[in-house]
Amino acid sequence: MSSLQKIALFIDGSNLYATSKALGFDIDYKRLLGEFQSRGVLLRAFYYTTVIEDQEYSSIRPLIDWLDYNGYTVVTKFAKEFVDATTGRRKVKGSMDVDLAVSAMELAEHVDQIVLFSGDGNFRSLVEALQRRGVRVTVVSTLSTQPPMVADDLRRQADIFIDLAELKPKVGRDPVERPGSREMRQLPQFLARGTIHRDDRVE
Repeated sequence: MSSLQKIALFIDGSNLYATSKALGFDIDYKRLLGEFQSRGVLLRAFYYTTVIEDQEYSSIRPLIDWLDYNGYTVVTKFAKEFVDATTGRRKVKGSMDVDLAVSAMELAEHVDQIVLFSGDGNFRSLVEALQRRGVRVTVVSTLSTQPPMVADDLRRQADIFIDLAELKPKVGRDPVERPGSREMRQLPQFLARGTIHRDDRVE
C-alpha cells in the first residue's frame, strides 16, 4: 500500500465494542490510530456513538472524552431508553448510521480509502456508493464468532475485509493492563491474569 494513500476511519462505536467483546479483548484506541497512521496519510478518524438521554453519568463518557483529546473526531447523539411492551425489557432507540453515511459521502472526494469498523449490513449501500466515487473501502469486523458479527453482503461488497481477530496483536489491550485504574490497584492478588474485565466492579 502506498504511504501516500489518504485514509479515513469510520468507527461504529457500539458495533466495534460488541465485536471486540465477542472476541474477548478490549481495543487500545491509541494503538489503533498508530496502526492506520502507518498504512498511509490518516486524514480523519471518526468515532460514532449514542449516549442515553437523561442519564446523569454514562460509562462511555471517559472513553468519549479521551478519544476527543487524542486524535479522534467523536460524533454523539442522544438515544432514548424505553421499555419494550411485548418483552418488558429495557431497550435503547438511537442509531448513528445516517450520520456516519453522510460524513463518509462528504469526505469521499478527499480520500483514497475508507476503513469502516462495523459489520452492520445496513452499510452495504454506503460502501457501494463510495466505490462508485472511486474510494476503496475496507471493512473491519469478524467471521470468528458464532454467528459472525459481519453481514455477508457487507463483507462481499467491501474491497478488503479485515477480521478484527487478526488485528488483535496490533490494536488489542489486555484488560488487566489498564494504568491508573482505581479498581485495578485494589484487585486481590489471587485473581488470575485475564479474569478481570472492563465492566467488572471490585468492591
